[in-house]
Amino acid sequence: MTSLARWCLRRRSAVIVLWLVALAGTAAAALLSGPAYSNDYAVPGTEAARASALLDAGFPGQGGDDTIVWHTGSGTVRAAAVEQRMTGVLHEVAALPGVEAVSGPYSGPDGATRISPDGHTAYASLTFAGDPGKELARKVVDTARSAADGNLQVALGGTGIAGAESKGGHLSELIGIAVAAVVLFVVFGSLAASLLPIATALVSVGTAALGTQLLGHVMNVADFAPMLGTLIGLGVGIDYALFIVTRHRKGLRAGLPVAVAAERAVATTGRAVVFAGGTVCVALLGMLILRLSFLNGVAIAASLTVVLTVAASVTLLPALLGVIGDRALGRRERRRLAAGGPRPEQPTGPAARWSAFVERHPKLLGGVAAAVMIVLALPTFSLHLGTSDQGTGPATATTRQAYDMLGRGFGPGVNGPLTLVAGLDSAADRLAFTKLPEALRHTEGVAAASPAEVNTSGDTGVISVVPTTSPQSRATSDLVDRLRGTVLPKATAGTGVDVHVGGMTASYDDFAAIILGKLPLFVGTVVGLGCVLLLLAFRSIGIPLKAAVMNIAAVASSFGVVVAMFQWGWGAGFLGLGGAGPIEPFLPVVMVSVLFGLSMDYQVFLVSRMYEEWLATRDNTRAVRVGLAETSRVINSAAVIMISVFLAFVLSGDRVIAMFGIGLAAAVALDAFVLRTLLVPALMHMLGGANWWLPAWLERRLPRISIEPPEPLDAEPEPLPEPVAVSPQRSLAGAGV
Repeated sequence: MTSLARWCLRRRSAVIVLWLVALAGTAAAALLSGPAYSNDYAVPGTEAARASALLDAGFPGQGGDDTIVWHTGSGTVRAAAVEQRMTGVLHEVAALPGVEAVSGPYSGPDGATRISPDGHTAYASLTFAGDPGKELARKVVDTARSAADGNLQVALGGTGIAGAESKGGHLSELIGIAVAAVVLFVVFGSLAASLLPIATALVSVGTAALGTQLLGHVMNVADFAPMLGTLIGLGVGIDYALFIVTRHRKGLRAGLPVAVAAERAVATTGRAVVFAGGTVCVALLGMLILRLSFLNGVAIAASLTVVLTVAASVTLLPALLGVIGDRALGRRERRRLAAGGPRPEQPTGPAARWSAFVERHPKLLGGVAAAVMIVLALPTFSLHLGTSDQGTGPATATTRQAYDMLGRGFGPGVNGPLTLVAGLDSAADRLAFTKLPEALRHTEGVAAASPAEVNTSGDTGVISVVPTTSPQSRATSDLVDRLRGTVLPKATAGTGVDVHVGGMTASYDDFAAIILGKLPLFVGTVVGLGCVLLLLAFRSIGIPLKAAVMNIAAVASSFGVVVAMFQWGWGAGFLGLGGAGPIEPFLPVVMVSVLFGLSMDYQVFLVSRMYEEWLATRDNTRAVRVGLAETSRVINSAAVIMISVFLAFVLSGDRVIAMFGIGLAAAVALDAFVLRTLLVPALMHMLGGANWWLPAWLERRLPRISIEPPEPLDAEPEPLPEPVAVSPQRSLAGAGV
C-alpha cells in the first residue's frame, strides 16, 4: 500500500487524468449503447413462469397491462359527446409511432365489458410495439389527457405508462452530497479537505453507475440497480475517504510532510478501507448463491460500485491530497502548527465522558438498548413480501388515478387479474377447459372469470380471473394458493388438463417463496463468513458471536421500521411515499448483504482498538473504555454522513429506492448509535475477560491476519516522531472527529 500511495502521489496528474478518462469513456459508451434494464421476476421452473411461457407461445403479444381510463362525474361514458371525444382521442393515440393497437369500449365484441356497471367508467387496452420509453409514454399520456375537462377525467396506467412518471434529474443524490459536504466541513474545518471525499465518491460512483448501464447489455440488471449502487457507493465512498483524510490530517498536525502523511494514511487506514470494502463486496456477492438471475445483476452492479469507491480511495484520493498540500488543514490549524509546532492529541470531550458513563451503568444501558431494538423489531413478524402495485403510488400520479378509477368502477381485482393457462392436447382437453369458468365463478374470492379462449392452433387455452381483492392483497395471494391447491385439481380431475396460474400476483408470490426458501442459507452463509473473519482478526469466540447477534438485531429492527412505514403506512403518505403495500421480495436479501458489510466496518473499527488495548494491558474494563472513547466519534461522524445520504434517496420518487434508503438509514443509525456505542460495550463490560476467550487448541491452529500493519519507522525525518499505530481508530479518533 505504501508503494501504491507513493506512486499515486508522484504521478498525481496522471492518476487524476486516468480516472477522468475512465469516467468520460464509460459515459460515452453508455450514451451510445443506451439503457437495457430488465425487471424480470420470473424464476424458471415456477408455476407462474410455466404459465407465462405457455401464454407467450400460444398467444404471442398478449399480456400488456397498459390502459387508458376515463370517468364521468355526471352522465355516462355512453353519452354521445363523451363517446365522440374519447373515440377521437383513442384514434390519435393509435396513430402515434410505437403504438401497436388500442382496443376501446365502443367497438368490438367485448367492448361492453370495458364499461363499468354504473356506466361512469370505461377503459381502453393499450399495446405498445415494444418498450415505449419515456418520450413515447409521455406523448401517449399528453394526447389522452387532452380530452379531459370539468366533467371528464382521463388517466393512464400500466407498466409502460409508469415510465413517463419516473423522475428525471438527480435531486436525491445532490441533496445527499450537499448534506455530506456540510458534515465534512464541520468535521475538518477545511473546505479543500471536505471536498476531497465528495470528489472521489462522485468520480467512482459515476463511473460505476454508467458501467452498470453497460452491464445491462450482457446480463439481467434491474432498473433500480444504478440508483441502489449510487446510494451504497456515495455512503461508503464518502466514509472511506473520510477515514483516510482524517488520518492524513493527523499526520500533518504531527509535523509530517504532506507526502509522508498521505503515504502513511493510505498504508495504514487505507488497508483497513480495503478490508472493509472487501467485506461489503463479499456480502453482496453472497446473493449469487441464491441463483436468481434478477438478483445476480444487482449483486454484481453493487459490488462494482464498492470496488471502484475503494480503488478511488487508495489511488485518486492520495493524488488529490498531494494537489491540495497542507490545505488539508484549516487556516487556524496551519497557523497554530506554524506558531507552536506539533502537540500531542488526547481523546477528550463527550466521547470520553460517554465511555465512562457506559462503564458505570452497563446493565441499565444494555437493557435499554436491547429494549429499543426488540420494540423496533416487532413489526417484522407481520412482514408480507410481495410487489406493491400502482395503487401505492402518490395520489397525483396518473397511474394511481387510473388504478383508483378502475378499482371503483370494476372492483379492485381488475387491476391485476390472474391468468390461467393450459396446454391442450385433444378435443377432450379443450372441452374440459371450456367448462372451467363456470366452476371458477363460484369460487370464494373470484369476482369474475372470462370465457375460455383457445388459440387458433387449438393447443393452448387461457382464462382471465378477476379477484375480489387488489393484486397486492394477502387475500389475492390466498386465492392463488386455493386455485392451485384445491379448486383447479378438483375441477380437472380425470381430464389430464394441467392448468397453470400466472399473472402479477402469482409471479410475485412465486418469487417471494423462492426468496424465503433460500433466505436461511443466504443469511447463514453471510453471517458465518463474518464470524470467521472476526475470529481470525480478533482471536476470540465471543466477539464473532456478539457481532452475529448484533447484525441480526440491526436487520430485524430496520425491517421493523420498513414494515411500519411501507406495509402499515405509518408516515408514508406524509413523506410522499404513497399508500401502504407489501415489501419487495428481494429487499431482505439486498439489505442483509449491505448491512452485513456496513456492520462489519463499524465492528472492526470499534473492536480492533479494544483488542489492541487488551493485548497491551489484559484489562478488559480499560480496553472497552479506551476503545469506545477513541472510536465513537469516528463511527458517529461516518454514520451521520451515511444516514444523510441514505435518507436523501427518499426523495427519488421510486418506492423501491425509498425502501432501501429508509431501511439502510435506520439500520446504520441503530448500528452506530445503539449497538456499537451502547449495547456492544455494555455487554463487553458485563462479560469481562470472557470476551477474549479462545481455546488453546484453536489458537494454535488459526492463521494470523492483520487488518492494518504498524506504521513504517523509516520515513523521512519529521519534527516530532509519531507513535507506531496499529489500528485505524487511535489515529482517527485523535483528529477530533
